Amino acid sequence: MATTISAFTFLFAFFFIQVHGAAIGVNYGRLANNLPPPPQVARFLAQTTTITGVKLFDADPFVLQAFAGTNLSINLAIPNELIPKLTNLSFAQHWVHVTILPHIQVTNITRILVGNEILSTANKSLIRSLVPAMQNIHTALTGVELHHRIKVSSTHSLSILSTSTPPSTGQFRKGYDTQMIKPMLSFLRATNSTFMVNAYPFFGCNADTLDYALFRGNTRVFDENTGLVYMNMLDGQLDAVYSAMKLLGFTDIEIVISETGWPSVGDESEAGVDIESARDYNAMLLQHVTSGVGTPLMPNRTFETYIFSLFNEDLKPGPRSERNFGLFHPDMTPVYDIGILRSEGELPMPVRSTVPPEVPDQGQMKQWCIPKLNADIKALQENIDFVCSQGLDCNPILPGGICFSPDITRAHAAYAMNEYFQAFGRNSYNCDFGQTGEITTTDPSYGSCKFN
Repeated sequence: MATTISAFTFLFAFFFIQVHGAAIGVNYGRLANNLPPPPQVARFLAQTTTITGVKLFDADPFVLQAFAGTNLSINLAIPNELIPKLTNLSFAQHWVHVTILPHIQVTNITRILVGNEILSTANKSLIRSLVPAMQNIHTALTGVELHHRIKVSSTHSLSILSTSTPPSTGQFRKGYDTQMIKPMLSFLRATNSTFMVNAYPFFGCNADTLDYALFRGNTRVFDENTGLVYMNMLDGQLDAVYSAMKLLGFTDIEIVISETGWPSVGDESEAGVDIESARDYNAMLLQHVTSGVGTPLMPNRTFETYIFSLFNEDLKPGPRSERNFGLFHPDMTPVYDIGILRSEGELPMPVRSTVPPEVPDQGQMKQWCIPKLNADIKALQENIDFVCSQGLDCNPILPGGICFSPDITRAHAAYAMNEYFQAFGRNSYNCDFGQTGEITTTDPSYGSCKFN
């Protein structure tokens, strides 16, 4: 198989560049302690690979700034824990103003993903809040005229299906199908968005079905209901999702593969976990989704696909394989070659941001972020709520905290806004807060309340 894959290398690079409507992206996770800084990663992807899109698992402003000027399509996720707050339209509007607007002129944000695999969490509060949160983010984007440029969706694991074999019997889990998924699909149709699925043949195979999962072409599965033959497991998974959508009357919504991949290292008990299998899966995956062949139930299609993942992530929990899905080592050398590195003749001119990145100079005068004098009190309270939802320490401004007095919104907002400004890189956009913040060189600390 190694010889065959090597022979395909040039062909894969050709597909990446030439096939329209088949964007190939990568999941950029950062649960590791040995990864290169985001600006270096952004330059590497834009200049050295044929990757066209990046899926992020949060909206870290430093990472968003790193991709400024690269023209890579950015899909950013909103963490699950924020979803209940986003059912409040005011909070959703504030999130868009603080998180998206400071970057939209220079970073190509094209999709916001509200949560990750929410329907698989069994958390009733999250599940109940998901569609309203998606609707509110879309409304907030509409309010700033970004709804045509940035689409809203959410990612789902295949556990949302109650049946998937054969593919023609695919259907969503009872209880979720009409109450949750149908309203979501209606929203996606109305907003011209996509249904995002995390499809992993790796998790669906065993030693007997390994070749079927790895696109090796020597296994065929027959669907008696349709008379269609399946040559690989991914097609079966995608068609099972399509069948489930069809039952609800939604065959016109595009399916995007938001995650798929194969680990190169794993535990002895895990079938087919080695570099050759990982290379074979991802290489053949890219050939297949860009070929225009489609699937038996969705012929003549290409599929926007995001490989999991860019790097091996050494801090991820679980079996050894969870930490070894990466295409690249931390030094950005390939774990294995699937043809996504540009040859020297294909390298573009260096990518330059339309604005120079703001890197704090430790020799400069200390800066703090505070509210503008004319800032609306309601907006400042929203700033407080937003900052405290990001995992930063707001205990000092709670009752009994060293910065609780004076108990006024403006004072509490000053502390919270500055915490965010200091934590996320001390760039001017980290103090924008929907144009309610400004940077000062005068220390706003008072009494025992010390600002970082």
